[in-house]
Amino acid sequence: MSDFRTRIDEKAGRGARFELYQYTRKIVSQYVYVPGTGQGAGGFGLTVPSPPTATRTLRIILEGGAALLEPGALQYAHGALQVDVQKNDKNSNFFSRAIASAGTGESGFATRFAGRGEVWTEPTTKHFIIAEMDGPADALILDDKAFYACEGSVEIKTHVHRTLSGVLSGNGLMQPKLEGAGVFVVESPVPVDEVEAIELDGSGELIVDGDLMMMYSASLQCEVRPLVRGLRNAMRSGEGLVFVFRGRGTVWLTPTMKIGA
Repeated sequence: MSDFRTRIDEKAGRGARFELYQYTRKIVSQYVYVPGTGQGAGGFGLTVPSPPTATRTLRIILEGGAALLEPGALQYAHGALQVDVQKNDKNSNFFSRAIASAGTGESGFATRFAGRGEVWTEPTTKHFIIAEMDGPADALILDDKAFYACEGSVEIKTHVHRTLSGVLSGNGLMQPKLEGAGVFVVESPVPVDEVEAIELDGSGELIVDGDLMMMYSASLQCEVRPLVRGLRNAMRSGEGLVFVFRGRGTVWLTPTMKIGA
């Protein structure tokens, strides 16, 4: 293993292990010219250190198991591996799949690796959460761009927003839905320790700006609608469409995602 990578998280599944690594570029000095002010004033130069840049990559170690990966995320793979393109939602017909592909940023397909070997993904500045599902009760619905990888035992399905406001939401017509038991990996725009999990006990509701929603329990009732009813009131509120959650379950939010953006 190369020493320029540092393992920061890992989780073992059934014949597949997922390891998250981080690279940190060393500080490199930059020469910056600062112009002078006033008539005839000259400038001067400064040597300013650049902040270190952290990127992350996922390593999937297959020991007889299988894993699904977001299309386009592969950097390289080696070993005795069988590689296929898997169609998600195997029971859907051509028409419904065509709608799903047009209505969501997620592909209707995933790259499936099986056998024995290693799979490395492209480095990215985004963050990752490695977690595990224990069965049907843990089913999750993800933000349109959150799915990254999972064990072959986890099914990738499609959740459909059937209202007009759902179609017009920032998450599109459809969202990825994960079901089953096994390890999965989601992409996050913020570090793991900045992800906020809100538990709902069925006694109230949670209203969320759609941009902040990363994933939520499939057991929750979810409505996508304007914050206030009526076109005139909606325009006065200054808010767009929001997610409204009811029932029992968990919603994971990224409240700091716009800081520094």
